[in-house]
Amino acid sequence: MANENKKGLNTNSNSYTIIYSAILVVIVAFLLAFVFQALKDRQEANVALDKKKQVLYSLNIRGLGDEAAAEKYKEVVLSDDILGDNGEIIPNANKDNESNGFKLNSADYKAGRLAVYTCKVDGDTKYVIPVYGMGLWGPISGYVALNDDCQTVYGAYFNHEGETAGLGAEIKDSQAWQEEFIGKKLFREGSDEIALSVEKKVDNPESQVDAVTGATLTSNGVRDMLKECLGKYITFFKAKK
Repeated sequence: MANENKKGLNTNSNSYTIIYSAILVVIVAFLLAFVFQALKDRQEANVALDKKKQVLYSLNIRGLGDEAAAEKYKEVVLSDDILGDNGEIIPNANKDNESNGFKLNSADYKAGRLAVYTCKVDGDTKYVIPVYGMGLWGPISGYVALNDDCQTVYGAYFNHEGETAGLGAEIKDSQAWQEEFIGKKLFREGSDEIALSVEKKVDNPESQVDAVTGATLTSNGVRDMLKECLGKYITFFKAKK
């Protein structure tokens, strides 16, 4: 009689379940890594394009498609510079407007590396300053464009992560609110103190913007962000006065 004691793979055993699960995890991990690498360049390009659009928004240039926005950015942004310890622009051979300050982020800002974009709009020089802060539910950021004398706001754009729709999200979604910053003064009269602010009760309309209704904490976040971030550029601003 044939040997009937031979057994196949026991699919009900714990070892089979563990081995099967491990193999499945490895396959899924490999596929995810492959997809990530395959899409990495496209993802980075999309992030860069979004950043360029935000810079343009701060310069009051909106409503452009992806290709048109990329071309417009090349046209108006002359350089993306990094400031030295004394507020001076660090000379750099790369002048393609997305190799220097463009690559900096909030982590670089916290480390003391400051970016500034030198732009030309309708023949006039503008400086765009990145700003970073914290809202109610997460980070907020933005760009403030200044006239050549670095005393008057030319335009502003703010972004957010996870703010409440219709409330804190208004800092991003409301173009009308962002346009309230146009023409505001950066400094207090006769002072080097940053006066540009967001306030629930405006008592200095030359420099202050009304807070977003129902979003006090997010508005306070924008206020603190402006004061802290722009305050780090005072040496640069004073040199341009």
